[in-house]
Amino acid sequence: MVYFIVVTFLHLQGIILILNPLVKINESYEKGILPKNIFIKIKERYHIVTSGIERIENSAGIKYPTIYVEPSLIISNDTDKSNYAILFARTIPFVYEDKFTVLIQISAPLVVYGLKGTIHAILAHEFLHYLDLMNKISKNKIISDEVSGNIFENIYSDATKLFKPKTVFKDRTLIKHISTRFAPQFSDSKLENKIINSWLKKKLPKTIIGLDYNNIKLSMKSLAKFELQSELLTKINEIEKKKKNT
Repeated sequence: MVYFIVVTFLHLQGIILILNPLVKINESYEKGILPKNIFIKIKERYHIVTSGIERIENSAGIKYPTIYVEPSLIISNDTDKSNYAILFARTIPFVYEDKFTVLIQISAPLVVYGLKGTIHAILAHEFLHYLDLMNKISKNKIISDEVSGNIFENIYSDATKLFKPKTVFKDRTLIKHISTRFAPQFSDSKLENKIINSWLKKKLPKTIIGLDYNNIKLSMKSLAKFELQSELLTKINEIEKKKKNT
């Protein structure tokens, strides 16, 4: 998906998420926002997420960034509100306690209804966004992205600026999952229809955001304090070399 950049952390405590990626799921269930059957389903299927992260790390040789599961369906509207897109996951750079970090947000409906291959492909796609962001930071190219008010223009832009999966991953099946599902943008009508009928129409939690929410507003002070790990930088340089040779 198009990555959405924010500088506030939606009132979450970053350290809690590192210890428990399901903290918001637990809170929503305890408050009666998420029904019991959905809560149980997320718990039962969360292993697909963890296995996907392990698979990506083994295939890329790079540690996956911090994740958490968002208990609501994330929907993005066009500026004229005529079209909308379901956002299954987002890569969110943010500043916490004056320090820059990156978080991968995964929507609960994806965990509940997504097939294993789809979940792994989306996790891998967000991982490519993470690498793209780290690459820009390493080269001091982190500037505000231009944001179109049209969902489809943003989806096309999203697909054209990332590393190719084959330059990052060794797992051929994972590469196939990504290439099949993001050709060029993510498409899974069965999953989308399932979410619309089983989540949206049943008035389960949702969050609506506009495309004008896509703004990078990161202070130079916070970025100056961020140190890219040498191992990650080495891996990114290796990927760049592969990119030039393909």
